[in-house]
Amino acid sequence: MLQNIGIPGLILVLVIALIIFGPSKLPDIGRAFGTTIKEFKKSTRELVEDADSEQDNKEKKTV
Repeated sequence: MLQNIGIPGLILVLVIALIIFGPSKLPDIGRAFGTTIKEFKKSTRELVEDADSEQDNKEKKTV
């Protein structure tokens, strides 16, 4: 879905965000968004590692 936005769409979204939130709030929103993405990636990585280790344990028990 995000692949279809393109440069003009991205500029439009940024202009609308600037109008709605103002220039003083935009860095805070960006920082919060970055932190959220970082936490999401960390949680996803942990879930994958847990699933892999659980699968490895199951394989060891059957062998």
